[in-house]
Amino acid sequence: MLAWTIYISFLGVPVMLLLPKGSLRTTRIVALLTTVAGFAMTLWVFSHQRSGELVTIARLSWVPSLGVEYHLAADGISITLLLLTGIVAIAGVLFSWNIEHRTGEFFAFYLALIGGVYGVFLSFDLLLLFVFYEIAIIPKYFLIAIWGSTRREYAAMKLAIYSFVGSAMVLIGLIAAYVVAGANTMNLVQLSQFPFPIHFQMWAFPLVFVGFGILAGLWPFHTWAPTGHVAAPTAASMLLAGVVMKLGAYGCLRVAMTLFPRGLDAWGFEVLGFGSWRDVFALLALIGIVYGAMVALVQKDFKFVIGYSSVSHMGFVLLGLMTLQQIGLDGAVLQMFSHGILAGLLFAVVGRMVYDRTHTRDLSELERMQLSKAIPFAAATFVVAGMASIGLPGFSGFVAELQVLIGAWRAFPLFAIFTGLGIVIGIAYTWRAMQQAFFGSPDQSSAAVSTPMPPISIPERVGAIILIGASVIIGLFPQLLLRIIVPALHSPLFDGLWKGSGR
Repeated sequence: MLAWTIYISFLGVPVMLLLPKGSLRTTRIVALLTTVAGFAMTLWVFSHQRSGELVTIARLSWVPSLGVEYHLAADGISITLLLLTGIVAIAGVLFSWNIEHRTGEFFAFYLALIGGVYGVFLSFDLLLLFVFYEIAIIPKYFLIAIWGSTRREYAAMKLAIYSFVGSAMVLIGLIAAYVVAGANTMNLVQLSQFPFPIHFQMWAFPLVFVGFGILAGLWPFHTWAPTGHVAAPTAASMLLAGVVMKLGAYGCLRVAMTLFPRGLDAWGFEVLGFGSWRDVFALLALIGIVYGAMVALVQKDFKFVIGYSSVSHMGFVLLGLMTLQQIGLDGAVLQMFSHGILAGLLFAVVGRMVYDRTHTRDLSELERMQLSKAIPFAAATFVVAGMASIGLPGFSGFVAELQVLIGAWRAFPLFAIFTGLGIVIGIAYTWRAMQQAFFGSPDQSSAAVSTPMPPISIPERVGAIILIGASVIIGLFPQLLLRIIVPALHSPLFDGLWKGSGR
């Protein structure tokens, strides 16, 4: 059934293009039903998946001469991220209900992107995973370049260049692994059991990890992210922060750390105080957390605040991965889900509820508009999303970040202290943006104060409630996801990761 999440999404693409151009309502409803169908299948499997262990969905020979297969499978990590994709996809359609320019093409690219994301999370043949990974990136360019706003062509091209450079690094690493393992299979499970030479893993691991890490917002390769977030239309921003950045983090865990676990071992010498790639990437993740938060604190553009906050929060994911502690890895996967939900909600508020009504994202201008009175639902939603984002207990962000912090304290005590500094700065920039955008002092001479604004629409309200509800449910009952994440991390796929020297 999970395979149909891919097929239905891709089948929706020609349907979108064949619908009459004037039938906007029909186009939106079909797009919504397509995303709901994908989510419903994932939810059904999630409700029946008790163990979180790897289950094969489809396995057929694809390129026999190369040993390449069409191999789809899912474990607890995959299902968690499939749920995230389904939820954000539905909300993205609801927040795009106002799209009138080339609507069919917009949703065609949108569904192609969703299908590619589903494919990445389900692929257990490395070539197949790479193909879906590229498919997921290409529609992003067109969504930003055609329907975007601020410097959209520049942002779209920058995202594409960064993404394809990262993809080239990943492809080199995958081909190298294929050849070293005997050039007879690209199966992830089989390659994870192959004893790659340690000297090979020492250079292949950072190559593949950075290649995927670029899309995950790894500092200093993060600069495409805020630019892309700001230029993208609302639904594309939600997908970019919500699920596309998770493709990078997922690749870091699923491919780099699974195939080349000994690449995390100590080098046997130190360079500038670093003794392993684990130390290097943990530091880069920490810099991302603190740097992203500090830059967000001084932004004047409301959307840039959320864009840099995404870089900061993705740093928690990468830091959790580098702890190599059970609780840290659990927290990293949970943070992928939590940040996907909350970043999507924040971008929906800023892009759809605020910018589409005020036609400005400048905080100094928004400060004079008394938006808490003009659009109170938007203000209330941002307050809830902001509090959830900074880790208020009762929301998913609290559970995820707490687990990462505990894992970091066990692995890198000094880094954990500075990570706490990043959280404090996160509170400051969230509070500042909330105060200026919604609860600022009125300017009686400003025409914007007296200009009535369109009320928040029903689709927007439903989309916001879905995202808030998902964060609250996981915040109150994290075991819903942890019961399938923990067994997945202890499957044979990760034996090499747990058995590495110094773990």
